[in-house]
Amino acid sequence: MVDDAAPDPALAARLARARAAIADAARAAGRTPEELTLIVVTKFHPASLVRDLVSLGVLDVGENRHQEAQRKAAALADLDLRWHFIGQLQTKKARQVRRYANVIQSIDREALVDALSGPLIDAPALVDGFVQVNLTDDPERGGVAPDGVEALVERVLETSSIRLRGVMAVAPFGEPPRPAFARLRRISERVQQIAPDATAISAGMSGDFVEAVAEGATHLRIGTAITGNRPAAI
Repeated sequence: MVDDAAPDPALAARLARARAAIADAARAAGRTPEELTLIVVTKFHPASLVRDLVSLGVLDVGENRHQEAQRKAAALADLDLRWHFIGQLQTKKARQVRRYANVIQSIDREALVDALSGPLIDAPALVDGFVQVNLTDDPERGGVAPDGVEALVERVLETSSIRLRGVMAVAPFGEPPRPAFARLRRISERVQQIAPDATAISAGMSGDFVEAVAEGATHLRIGTAITGNRPAAI
């Protein structure tokens, strides 16, 4: 159940501003706000903040550290939430993440696909997945290189455990975000040649979601603009 205590007014105000800005960005791009899914990233924030967000109508929450996400998911098991795992995922932790995550947005290598595959007794038979694309020239950054996307998509399509939703990326540091998101949109179009239903694009964070919406993003991962500054790691 949701706590009867009223949520923090400052949190409610930040969420309202973000929703209004998203709606404005959608209309400026000739789109409708209903096309967009807001994922509130709650890294380092307590489970109580997630409860407050749910009381304000948030349905999708993003986490990027397995232990923290696992702990919060257990504490909030009474809520009807969609948990998005958005961080780099170690192969050895993949099956643990499948036990609580509804969506895994950071599929970036075949070994991870293999680790996520196969039935688990205590997990849903199917998890939604996004292929993460590295939009930089740095191979140490998370994501598959653009020229490896099709092969990874094919591997995802071979498994019955992952439903491919689309692609995900982070805009490179030190580069205007819109050209990067335009590259991601073109990669998404390539993916849809193989997987026509994989139309989703997860792109855009607190500082660049307007540019992401302009280039066709369907899922926005927004943290501090809504949650406020992150506390120390928990």
